[in-house]
Amino acid sequence: MTEFTVWAPEAARVRLRLPGAADHEMRAGPDGWWRVEVPGAGPGTDYAFLLDDDDRALPDPRSAWQPAGVHGPSRLYDHAAYHWTDRGWTGRQLPGSVLYELHVGTFTPEGTFDAVIGRLNHLVDLGVDMIELLPVNAFNGEHNWGYDGVCWYAPHQPYGGPDGLKRLVDAAHAKGLGVILDVVYNHFGPSGAYAPMFAPYLTEQSNTWGRTVNLDGPHSDGVRRYIIDSVLMWLRDYHVDGLRLDAVHAMPDSRATHFLEEVAVEVEALSTHLGRPLSLIAESDLNDPKVITPREAGGYGLHAQWNDDAHHALHSLLTGERQGYYGDFGSLECLADVLTGAFFHAGTRSSFRNRGHGRPVDRQRTPGHRFVAYLQNHDQIGNRATGDRISTTLSPALLRVGAALLMTAPFTPMLFMGEEWAASTPWQFFTSHPEPELATAVVTGRKREFAAHGWPPGDVPDPQDSQTFVRSRLDWAELDKPEHREMYDFYRRLIALRKSRPDLSDPWLHDVDVRHGDQFLMMRRGDCLVVANLAGKSQRINLPGMVRNVLLATGTGVTVMRDGIELPPESAAIVAL
Repeated sequence: MTEFTVWAPEAARVRLRLPGAADHEMRAGPDGWWRVEVPGAGPGTDYAFLLDDDDRALPDPRSAWQPAGVHGPSRLYDHAAYHWTDRGWTGRQLPGSVLYELHVGTFTPEGTFDAVIGRLNHLVDLGVDMIELLPVNAFNGEHNWGYDGVCWYAPHQPYGGPDGLKRLVDAAHAKGLGVILDVVYNHFGPSGAYAPMFAPYLTEQSNTWGRTVNLDGPHSDGVRRYIIDSVLMWLRDYHVDGLRLDAVHAMPDSRATHFLEEVAVEVEALSTHLGRPLSLIAESDLNDPKVITPREAGGYGLHAQWNDDAHHALHSLLTGERQGYYGDFGSLECLADVLTGAFFHAGTRSSFRNRGHGRPVDRQRTPGHRFVAYLQNHDQIGNRATGDRISTTLSPALLRVGAALLMTAPFTPMLFMGEEWAASTPWQFFTSHPEPELATAVVTGRKREFAAHGWPPGDVPDPQDSQTFVRSRLDWAELDKPEHREMYDFYRRLIALRKSRPDLSDPWLHDVDVRHGDQFLMMRRGDCLVVANLAGKSQRINLPGMVRNVLLATGTGVTVMRDGIELPPESAAIVAL
């Protein structure tokens, strides 16, 4: 006997359809939930719902399994049937961790959860602590970044479905790696989004990607419950160690208890029950410390947020790019502000937004590990017209300088897949919408967007072209080439050094001292000093103390003197004082 349920508070009639049987009329409850018990149905049974007198069979908004795709029937799935081997897993806390962002579909040639398992030893050898998977919930088509998901409870079947994701998490835990999952709750994808037909999940307002989610209107209690239950499911039933919440700034909520706080409360309760840390990481464009301030201090209580200011400060300084949102960044003063205060726009004017933006971080009370920093990520590469990585712009020497500054900053560092060997493969925007009209709209919109920034339409890859997806796959054979292997070995040593010296992972922003001069920068981290020469010539730099030893240099030719250090062009050294 299985009870089928679905929330449809405004429907006059709901039926359940099973294969080879007459439709079952469902009973409505006062809470908007419809129910019916069916003898003989169980795990593996396909089912769908019919609303009012419409004969269209619709998948379950809470479907855990969509084996025939987002337009097909749902299939009952028993989470308790999977045999986990990670009972001894005690979790990974975010503070002190090094993150590694990857996309399941392009991380390996096979593009599956199981194929990722085959590369976990590489990540263990590299020294990262947690992998962060781009969204894996079901979307229409075969290939997609994952941000067009429409089934917020079901892993994408071509990746390996529910059991495939569990196998990956189980295998990662066996190797000591935590797993963070990127989840998108700010909009539904453009194809296969049937949930809004059941209930008012959306408002009439829109964000960049579509209509916004109803967090504060009529029936928003049920909508919030729908999202929070999805959050808890990933953490509880898939054993993941944290979630990265996409674009929370695109989730307007006017209720007294903010939705993010409500999520944090329930995740804290689950973490206590499970006896392992569970991390919530926001992607927020607000530069508002309230997102990551503990609830006891009046904040929402999330554990961390992505810090685009750190990326922009590093990227602009190293590349010289100043267009678009890089306009205010690029100076050594800017990088110094970020390294000591996390945000650059902290109540200051943003020329890109043409207004004031952000709020200062309390450096005495807010640890830097609450800010995830990166030299590259999927957005900052993939939202460039040609998806070119920073390694196509910078010399290997400057790449190492950027990595050294990232890994010694007081933040939680994150790498994007392939960054550790300076992968030459691009990461381009790709889709596989089967609907011709939608496919045309995506292609046209992408070309129009970049034409406004001066890119010829012919230079912008076609997102619907399968070769755009193929080009974005990592080429693992590059690791056998000396120049890529050397970069990989440098990243390994850099991560190992960060973990061996407590000063280099110390998160307290008020203890970071940054000084800079003519194309050079010094960052004091306790008894460690990071010195970077960004000039195209050697520089002698006076130091605030005597060097006991050089812990790591980005290249050869570093000369230590009694009161200073001479660095070759485009180089950095981490020294002990």
